Amino acid sequence: MADAWSAFDAAAARDGQARIVDQFAADPGRLARMTVEAAGLYLDLSKQSWTREAFGTCLDLARAADVEGRRSALFAGEAINGTEGRAVLHPALRAARGSNFHALGEAVSSEVDAVRADMAAYAEAVRAGTETGATGKAFTAIVHIGIGGSDLGPRVVWDALRPLAPAIDLRFVANIDPRDMAEALTGLDPETTLVIVVSKTFTTQETLANAEAARAWLASALPEDGQDRHFIGVTAAPDRAKAFGCARTFAFRDWVGGRYSLWSAVSLSCVIALGPDVFDGLLAGAAAMDDHFAEAPLDRNAPVLMALAQIWNVDGLGRPARTVAPYAHALRRLPAFLQQLEMESNGKRVHRDGSPVTRQTCPVVFGEPGTNGQHAFFQQIHQGPQVVPAEFVIVRATHEDAPESPLWSNALAQGQALMLGKTTEQAHAELIASGADTAEADRLASHKTFPGNRPSTAIVMERVTPETVGALLALYEHKTFVEGVIWDINSFDQWGVELGKVLAKAILKDVAAGGPSDALDPSTAGLLSRLI
Repeated sequence: MADAWSAFDAAAARDGQARIVDQFAADPGRLARMTVEAAGLYLDLSKQSWTREAFGTCLDLARAADVEGRRSALFAGEAINGTEGRAVLHPALRAARGSNFHALGEAVSSEVDAVRADMAAYAEAVRAGTETGATGKAFTAIVHIGIGGSDLGPRVVWDALRPLAPAIDLRFVANIDPRDMAEALTGLDPETTLVIVVSKTFTTQETLANAEAARAWLASALPEDGQDRHFIGVTAAPDRAKAFGCARTFAFRDWVGGRYSLWSAVSLSCVIALGPDVFDGLLAGAAAMDDHFAEAPLDRNAPVLMALAQIWNVDGLGRPARTVAPYAHALRRLPAFLQQLEMESNGKRVHRDGSPVTRQTCPVVFGEPGTNGQHAFFQQIHQGPQVVPAEFVIVRATHEDAPESPLWSNALAQGQALMLGKTTEQAHAELIASGADTAEADRLASHKTFPGNRPSTAIVMERVTPETVGALLALYEHKTFVEGVIWDINSFDQWGVELGKVLAKAILKDVAAGGPSDALDPSTAGLLSRLI
């Protein structure tokens, strides 16, 4: 592995400043080699900052890290989450019925099929009005309570696939700030509202606090008998959910990581609000990407190419941030979803064996819907001194099958502008052509100069469908996995989340006691005293 990294570093030192646009002439096969189709998506990585030779060193890095072997271990259900001794088997959740996945040697596919069938049956009953609340009225609204992976996954799916006038009003609550719950409940009728509480352990502080608030809201308006029918638990700890007061629970296992869990019962609210057929389409699209990832050679493998581009930018060229711009309103939550998926998975400081990393790992991931971002942070990515690689998710027809050329033409133009830039001489000539005198052109030309040579990737789909959304999310999951393999880190634990949670509980004890304890540092003690 050390030799592969050395060759990678040498390529970065040699080719790091090569002009992207020049590579098309130097390498006529570049476009064909740097584009790939998979599961209804078309990816173009030809505007990335690598030469043909540098790309070869990236592939060698993947081979040296044994990406193919680790990929096999993932699909075989081996304990690739070493710190917790768990398999990581979200592909089993979207596999075709009757599959034969195993987690640590235990057959799991029949259980997955059974839970999926139970979800579909319950969803159809709610949608048909045969599953009712305490007063016999059908449910017309769902309040989904979760946080992190128990919120972001279902939320991105709902925003992407929701009809313009949904039959069931689905609302999400994640923030422990009471305002979030208040906004979600506004206008709802307790008699027709179903609350779905999603928590892997059923101990998450924010989720349980919000669940208590929802329970109090229901109890204020409903007869005691039957109140539990308004509460559904989705958890790996069904006994805790039952003790809380959930009439029914839907389970998932500990080999389902939170940020990889949207394919499970965690998305029950979406199964109900969208319908089981839509959810099945989502699973099918993800399964198609699983098949591509498992079978395609590394140099034609979409998640692998995406991962290598990121590693080249981060570790080869020292670019510590990446922006994602979906040019489709339906995909507006994608950047937030990817922030958790990638930064919680790969924001790690030690290798799998516990030794400190010596290279950068996950970059900062941020973004906004396409044209919105153009009027916000795109100024920086075009003319700022830092180079921020960009990903453009482009949809040909975003609404009623009509090609949205004013929308996607902007995406094409942004990628082109980032690559080509504009020289000071070009800016000066344009100013003169527009009527400026020489002095004015001299003054303004540098302000209108674009460095260019800034990389981007385009991901294109025909329409936003359950299948393409499933494929897109699975693409990013596998990309994240490949990066973790090459960086030799565990992408499936999240110990960094824990310390703050522990300290928050200690601070709450100080609040209950009426003031800061001696254990608090002066700054935190002073802030607590001001807020208490």
